[in-house]
Amino acid sequence: VDNPPVRRVAIFGGTHGNELSGVFLVKHWQENGAEIQRRGVEVKPFLTNPRAVKKCTRYVDCDLNRVFDPDNLGRTVVEDIPYEVRRAQEINHIFGPKGSDDAYDLIFDLHNTTSNMGGTLILESSRDDFTIQMFHYIKNALAPEHCPVLLIEHPSLKYATTRSVAKHPVGKYES
Repeated sequence: VDNPPVRRVAIFGGTHGNELSGVFLVKHWQENGAEIQRRGVEVKPFLTNPRAVKKCTRYVDCDLNRVFDPDNLGRTVVEDIPYEVRRAQEINHIFGPKGSDDAYDLIFDLHNTTSNMGGTLILESSRDDFTIQMFHYIKNALAPEHCPVLLIEHPSLKYATTRSVAKHPVGKYES
């Protein structure tokens, strides 16, 4: 498959404000982005849920990683709209719009888990040839480290995760 080159990549941390590995990495790269920059590629580290990070809680009003659906993204902004819905709309404006040709090519969404799953990559579609090849490369580059890939695909499921804004969404979980 001949895909256009990846030109814009975002690295998200803090989708859940109490998952600090991604928060620390994003803040580090915002201060010193040289180690993630590559010629011909824009790489943007981004703190997705700063209010939850400040409170060190999973979310403020609702789970940011569940509100990137058409209903919430198209919701009228009113005073009492949940913080994470408003934030999803802002993220969609910056990195999307979701499902469009203008959306970022790739979003890495960094998470922590208390499950004993080590470093795990999350794949949302078995039909995304680019992401499958990228995961293959990552797994080979990490050898002999164990790096499982979890496919969370369902034919009737429309993903509402932060990373689903991108053409190629990638979740990375670390325990």
